[in-house]
Amino acid sequence: MKKIIGLFFLGSSLLFAQQPDLKTPFEKGNGNQSATYKETMNYYQTLDKSFETIAVKTMGSTDNGEPLHIVTFNPEKIFDFKVINTQNKAVMLINNGIHPGETDGIDATMLFMKDLATGKIAVPKNTIVVAIPVYNVGGAMNRNSTSRANQNGPEAYGFRGNSRNFDLNRDFIKSDTRNSRSFQVIFNIVNPDVFIDNHVSNGADYQYTLTYIDTHYQKLGGNLGKFFNEQMMPSILKDMKAKKIEPVPYVNIHNDVPEKGFAKSMETPRFSTGYASMFNTLGVMVETHMLKKYSERVKVTYEYMLSTLNYTDKNAAEIKKQRQDNLVNYYPPGKYTVQWVIDSAQVKQIPFLGYEAKYKPSEVSGKPRLYYDRTKPFKKMIPFYEVYKPKKEITIPESYIVPKQYWEVIELLRMNKIDMQPLKKDTILNVESYKIADYKTSKEAFEGHYGHYNTSVTASRENVKFSEGDFVVKTSQKNVKYLLETLEPEATDSFFNWNFFDTILQQKEYYSAYVFEDLAKQILDENPKLKAELEKKRQEDKKFAENGDAQLDWVYKHSKYYEKEHLQYPVYKVMRY
Repeated sequence: MKKIIGLFFLGSSLLFAQQPDLKTPFEKGNGNQSATYKETMNYYQTLDKSFETIAVKTMGSTDNGEPLHIVTFNPEKIFDFKVINTQNKAVMLINNGIHPGETDGIDATMLFMKDLATGKIAVPKNTIVVAIPVYNVGGAMNRNSTSRANQNGPEAYGFRGNSRNFDLNRDFIKSDTRNSRSFQVIFNIVNPDVFIDNHVSNGADYQYTLTYIDTHYQKLGGNLGKFFNEQMMPSILKDMKAKKIEPVPYVNIHNDVPEKGFAKSMETPRFSTGYASMFNTLGVMVETHMLKKYSERVKVTYEYMLSTLNYTDKNAAEIKKQRQDNLVNYYPPGKYTVQWVIDSAQVKQIPFLGYEAKYKPSEVSGKPRLYYDRTKPFKKMIPFYEVYKPKKEITIPESYIVPKQYWEVIELLRMNKIDMQPLKKDTILNVESYKIADYKTSKEAFEGHYGHYNTSVTASRENVKFSEGDFVVKTSQKNVKYLLETLEPEATDSFFNWNFFDTILQQKEYYSAYVFEDLAKQILDENPKLKAELEKKRQEDKKFAENGDAQLDWVYKHSKYYEKEHLQYPVYKVMRY
């Protein structure tokens, strides 16, 4: 009998020993420690082996050579998105560690996925949850305790730049990194209805632990934007308040004080949620406050994800319908805003929980310095600017024509599931043509570029001969907003402004003035209208009238000898009207 009892206890102890430890690295620590990249991936592999509802999958590469992963929770144990996308289930995608010093989401999401797998939180019936454990793998592996000088924990974390020192939350549209290209593949396979990107804020001090940047409803457009702004976000925020967590829009203040007011962000496609909005995905950046305790920041990040999941699961059908219906807003020949500006005439007051801002002599410089007095909290109404107005609109064309030689552009269009059809033979088409009229270029490098801004174009109609193999890209397709944001040169984050077409800005052929002088006279003698235009310009511009070289160059640029490629935007538009 003793032998049997002994064997029973031995078997029981062996069985117990085989049970995996499901505590996350954060739970095992002191509340101020964050998981390393290796610990994070090992933990997800443990979940994968322990639960049939969890799957870890490799999804492309990153700049430092390590793979990018997704972790999927599906109670139905289906992980093929070709199948999932036919089931009318909502998909919630969570991104973590884009800035690996901002680790809150990395630790919170491990807890979140564990609690889903174990049933600690209600298993969603209509929603699949997908997480990127650590997006900036190279930055996460560049671990330190000093690069986030203003942040209150954790004890160690990653570095903001990736292994090539790119800020990945400025790379979504230009896609200089393998990380971004892998993300775009993931995004278009997963096709998320809801997107959360977890961050930690910088800037002013205030009472809130949780701030957020929800994609601007005007940028989403139509009833989808209205639904997001008036139903979905208020419901999620109400649920957070019921948990005694006060949220506030991201405090977009760095060198001033919040009580003077601030504006709601209008994220362009360089940012993750700006990228997501091009696909009518409802996106939010969670921005916990850097000065709050790390354990509290992890908690509110977790709770925001849970509140969003609960809302998404209850309203999955409505969210998917709103996304689908929003496509009708971008059919040609409708209007599309490519540049926005704050409407300062429309301002509302919002309640704000802050601390009194004061000034005292700096102990470093002796000059007045700002500080926040935490012994004097306040609640007051402050100005909030959330309404924008169009600064520049374009008419949506029937299609774009992209010459086949611009292979880099074509690769990105394909990556983002843009349907393109090559011309089967050389063809002359009547198109709208752009000339770059003006642009400014940054004097300092930004994310590997000296980007352009304040770009303006002049448009004309003309017949252009296109070659066999050039691509016709119709706008009557699901991802049309991606086309409009990238191919319209005046759009803030257009491919032109990100230097994709800089070769057209450089003149390749010139003239020798002493030879061209005689030809220029002949050109003017044979073209009285051009000669009259030159004389008019002399009369209107005294500086021009006194500059012989400028006048000769003007004649050259109005002659057939001037190269047509200079400043000619190489993407053309076929208009419906």
